[in-house]
Amino acid sequence: MEKDIRWKQRFQNFEKAFLFLKKATELGAYDELQGAGLVQSFEFTFELSWKTLKDYLQQQGLEVQFPRDVIKQSFATQLIEDGAHWIQMLDKRNELTHTYNQEQAQRAIKLIKEQYFPLLEQVYRTLKNLCLG
Repeated sequence: MEKDIRWKQRFQNFEKAFLFLKKATELGAYDELQGAGLVQSFEFTFELSWKTLKDYLQQQGLEVQFPRDVIKQSFATQLIEDGAHWIQMLDKRNELTHTYNQEQAQRAIKLIKEQYFPLLEQVYRTLKNLCLG
């Protein structure tokens, strides 16, 4: 019961971050500060997404600890639809966390809006349905 509550509590935090990121992706253009905010929001949302998946998997009796393992198991159990792009997203998140420059931020904004946000949206919808069901 406690694990069931834990993943649902984590989902509530993920949902708040996801909805904030959604608003950020809807902006047409970004100044330097807004771009940095979008990237930071993505990093935070991604972190909560894999941790929510981890908690859900653990509630299902599957012990996974590290992001890459969580992504692989989530793909295997059909919580996520595109495991390869999730691994790419993990690698990009790690890269963004350790380096920052304006040119990289512009590339990241494009990736976040066009590729990564839809992946996060898919897992958000899946987890939302599980939370409600």
